[in-house]
Amino acid sequence: MIANRETSEHYTWGGTCDGWVLRPGDDLLVIEERMPPGTREVRHFHARAEQFFYVLSGMLTIELDGTPQAIPAGSGLPVGRGQAHQARNDSAQEVVFLVISSPTSRGDRQEA
Repeated sequence: MIANRETSEHYTWGGTCDGWVLRPGDDLLVIEERMPPGTREVRHFHARAEQFFYVLSGMLTIELDGTPQAIPAGSGLPVGRGQAHQARNDSAQEVVFLVISSPTSRGDRQEA
């Protein structure tokens, strides 16, 4: 089955942000997320999962180990296991990005 927003599990987080689980699984998890301007997630880390954030549109800021990094569309940033990070949208436009986690990040999130 082709995975897209219409065929995938949808969830909301942070009140106004969206996520679509494009590829569920224990070994690999692929999620598309949408963050409106001014939104952010809670700073956290994953003990097991490594992640790769790839921006499809807009500008995503990821604070990684205390250092903010602006990631434009068409670019990505790896986040290693155990690295404290926080995704946020500091821009005036919504941002859409992929989060690829291996193994799955579900059940592996700890607040930093």
